[in-house]
Amino acid sequence: MVPVADAEGGPDMVSFRELARRLVADGIVERISHQRVSKISREDPDFPPVATIGSSKAVDYRLAAPYFRSRVTRPGWRTDLKGRPPKE
Repeated sequence: MVPVADAEGGPDMVSFRELARRLVADGIVERISHQRVSKISREDPDFPPVATIGSSKAVDYRLAAPYFRSRVTRPGWRTDLKGRPPKE
């Protein structure tokens, strides 16, 4: 069955929770939480447009998937395991 969005050419709007699930299921990211998606959406001006539907936030998956594929990650320093990062 072809999703309605694909058949009609409209957006494929998904909640942040569903976006996180699909990004992992499609192998785009190894793991991500909907909270992390929400934080990225607030902090990165290049994040795809976000729509508010009721009390939920939604984004077009056809814009979000390429954004996450090309996103450069910068993993943080684990201070709980390694202590403070070395001075550069």
